[in-house]
Amino acid sequence: MKKTKRPLPVLQADSFLIDSHCHLDMSCYEEDLGQVLARAKSNGVRSIITIGIDEKSSKTAIELAKHHSMIKATVGIHPHDVKSADNSTYTRLKQLVSDNREHIVGYGEIGLDYAKQYAEPALQKKAFHKQLLLAKELCLPVIIHDREAHDDTLKSLQLNGPFPNGGVMHCFSGDMDFAKKIIDLGFFISIPGVVTFKNGVDLQEVAKHIPLNSLILETDGPFLAPVPWRGKRNESSYLLYTAEKVAELKKISLEEVADTTSENVARLFNYSPRD
Repeated sequence: MKKTKRPLPVLQADSFLIDSHCHLDMSCYEEDLGQVLARAKSNGVRSIITIGIDEKSSKTAIELAKHHSMIKATVGIHPHDVKSADNSTYTRLKQLVSDNREHIVGYGEIGLDYAKQYAEPALQKKAFHKQLLLAKELCLPVIIHDREAHDDTLKSLQLNGPFPNGGVMHCFSGDMDFAKKIIDLGFFISIPGVVTFKNGVDLQEVAKHIPLNSLILETDGPFLAPVPWRGKRNESSYLLYTAEKVAELKKISLEEVADTTSENVARLFNYSPRD
């Protein structure tokens, strides 16, 4: 007998979620983006932040935000893409922000990735430093990508801080000690669908013990779909599964998780999601 997927949890009508990190510019959303947004909205996701990882995706994120009121955008150069960026790239990104301020809420994702070194670590660190300073100049919160680079990421943040507009450690992959150091910088910890995985024990410990007022939620769609959709294309409506798992770990209601993490996102990115 074929197993059916566990249905989405039900969120009470006066509560809502914000997907703080998604990649709606990717081709896998082209054919059914309208349906993806409709499913998100019908399942309590009021707003989605779509993330720039290079100049092209940053422009696309802005265009999506212009055409869909529930979408906000960020701009930035991902560590995988810093080899193709030069000073003129960052000048153009700065102009993009200036021209589209009402649609842009953050700078990133930026950071360090030593798992897949598409660029040498030295070049990654140089670009990270440059973009951290640019984000501060633009008065935008930073969205940090950190993969197998915890020590150097922390050093870069400490060297370039403080960050008056704050930031978030996207798709958190560190331990409790690292989480506390990130929070001490005034940053949020972002919990992805990995928290629902059987092998997501470390992240479950972080989600359980870090105060809710320091957490936000993300899908990182189309990647990292939570159980029961693991391995499939992720989308914003599935954020409910992640919220449900955090509620279970903390022994609190789904609505408390939704309300507090949404307030955190709105405060970090300085905008009010529309009804």
